[in-house]
Amino acid sequence: MKKKYKKFILGKKIGMSQYFTKEGQVIPVTIVKAGPCFVTQIKRKEKDNYEAVQLGFEKKEKNIKKPLLKKPYKFLKEFPCDISSFKEGDQIDVSIFQKGEKVTVSGISKKKGFAGVVKRWGFKGRPSTHGTKKEERAPGAIGASSPHRVIPGKKMAGRLGGERVTIKNLEIVEVKPEDNLILIKGAIPGGKNSLVEIKAE
Repeated sequence: MKKKYKKFILGKKIGMSQYFTKEGQVIPVTIVKAGPCFVTQIKRKEKDNYEAVQLGFEKKEKNIKKPLLKKPYKFLKEFPCDISSFKEGDQIDVSIFQKGEKVTVSGISKKKGFAGVVKRWGFKGRPSTHGTKKEERAPGAIGASSPHRVIPGKKMAGRLGGERVTIKNLEIVEVKPEDNLILIKGAIPGGKNSLVEIKAE
């Protein structure tokens, strides 16, 4: 069964900064420009076999194709929740969150291209002396005497990053409704201007 969320919003990661408390303590924060989002569709159990709310974020200003006129948004995401308190057209902004609240943040991690095993998996590599020649970052043996093939799931070179990452129990340090900003303690997945989902159970 999918988790149901009480609060949720879509936003864009602006970058990292520092937040100074009244006591003079420095807290590393990630600034997220979140919302306003709009409820574009409500999924009902009778029709869709599940309950969820679909949010639209960032309206498209031009080049909107006819089938998308009802949902002219760059980003659309569904969140499983209790649909009784929502209706189509509702606006959701950062004011639903409070300072000190714990949230779950999901996003797509930075894409780093094709990487070897040392960078991708943290392999030690081979020694730089004792006869090693141009193999310092090689993975080493990848097979086995039985079975006579490479076992699926073996840690090897390949594409690094660009995967969905979810971090739980992140604390909200500050909410600024007038600027649609949320300051979240610590780092969150994704590069600058990447889409993130902020949820509270």
